[in-house]
Amino acid sequence: MSQTIEQTRAADPGTGLGGAWNVIVRDDDHNTHQGVAVVLARFIPGVTVDSGLRIADRIHHTGAAIVWTGHKELAEHYWEQLRDAGLTMAPLEQA
Repeated sequence: MSQTIEQTRAADPGTGLGGAWNVIVRDDDHNTHQGVAVVLARFIPGVTVDSGLRIADRIHHTGAAIVWTGHKELAEHYWEQLRDAGLTMAPLEQA
């Protein structure tokens, strides 16, 4: 005799709230490495200007970098702060 086991979900289907979301900064030709680093350090928890410079370098060399991953509500908040500070943002992506 077989048995069906139903697994629980983190969120209702289609809500997009479950799981982690990536905040991604894209390379552009108007922000300096230092400027990107300062903005990241100002808004992203745990990012210092030094680590922000390393992230800015990655953005410059690869075209984009994930700068934060977490719940959608916070991802939207950080995404808006970075955009409003002048960084070039990719759309949020589910991780």
